[in-house]
Amino acid sequence: MTLKEFTPLGSYFSSKIGSMLNQISRRDFLKLSGGMLGSLALFPFMPQWDQFSDGSMIRITSNGLKDLGIPVYSEPNDKSRIVKTVYLDDLLNVYAEVNSGTPGYNPVWYRVWGGYVNRARTQKVQNILNPVEQSIRANGQLAEITVPYTQTYRKVGKDWQKLYRLYYNSVHWVKGIEEGPDGKPWYRLLDELLDNVPYLVPASHLRLIPDQEITPISPGVPSDKKRIEVSLTTQRVTCFEYDTPVFTTTISSGREDSNPGANGIPTRTPSGPFYISVKMPSKHMGSGDLAQAADIGAYQLPGVPWTSFIQFKERPFQGHAFHGTYWHDNFGVPMSSGCLNMRTDEAKWLFRWCLPAAPGDKINPQTLAVNGYGTSGLIST
Repeated sequence: MTLKEFTPLGSYFSSKIGSMLNQISRRDFLKLSGGMLGSLALFPFMPQWDQFSDGSMIRITSNGLKDLGIPVYSEPNDKSRIVKTVYLDDLLNVYAEVNSGTPGYNPVWYRVWGGYVNRARTQKVQNILNPVEQSIRANGQLAEITVPYTQTYRKVGKDWQKLYRLYYNSVHWVKGIEEGPDGKPWYRLLDELLDNVPYLVPASHLRLIPDQEITPISPGVPSDKKRIEVSLTTQRVTCFEYDTPVFTTTISSGREDSNPGANGIPTRTPSGPFYISVKMPSKHMGSGDLAQAADIGAYQLPGVPWTSFIQFKERPFQGHAFHGTYWHDNFGVPMSSGCLNMRTDEAKWLFRWCLPAAPGDKINPQTLAVNGYGTSGLIST
């Protein structure tokens, strides 16, 4: 294989303009779109994703420091005038992408309505509605969210209880199909952190992932001829076959904070030799506390995609992993609570390439994981 250098690839929002929008001008639509999209969460059950224009779109992934929001600047630099503030899950149309050279850690800016927003706390999203499958195989099927976000519910007695909001590119296990709160087909999801609490999501908001899409990469290369090297200094991961680099990209390792995270473990990613020990294509990160399920600001991350856990050879297992990331676009900068954040398509490549092999039909239906002594690596400072 030849060296493959990954760069962040923008995806583009694509859908038809609904009949409702035909009654207003595009200028009026662009003025109203931010507020309309934000208010959709208040509508019964779900946003109507088929009612918005085509074009590139981003989701704001954070409320910023002290929940003060993410600033929109008059120019593509953080020294210019702040013209407005946007907040978690606001959706913004993007009219241009600009590399202004500043700030040095992430100099890419999006031109949005009224100004510019930095890429760091955003996610490029699409709006793709999918055909509904009429049957789901007995041991479940993997699926990914293909709309900016969607809302899950579960039936409690005669009432519907709002649970997690699921985000674009997150991955989930579909276990069945049934009628949802709006009378339409919804998929029933299995959450490995909530053994007996299945919940539902609109079926058209997920794309079922075929098994052939996650077949192993380079299965003929002996296990001792594959290795992974991570540099915390350069924030890069490189994969080797027979000492030849075949993949390299930037990552976001753990923050340099001196204080431990919520779980009592320091947020800085440890260094040292390791091996891949557990692979889960979908992982719920967080406590799984149902009292926090409807709080979009809580640390509950269901469906973290393409998770490859690592076991340090000289430390007890503490849950560090390579995985896809849908809550920031600031790779090259330490951002995590100890894990190795990757762009989702790159995490998927690593998941398929490293051992133990985890094709769709080999994932344990009880644990939703594959365990084994897998590809070795080294994290260095």
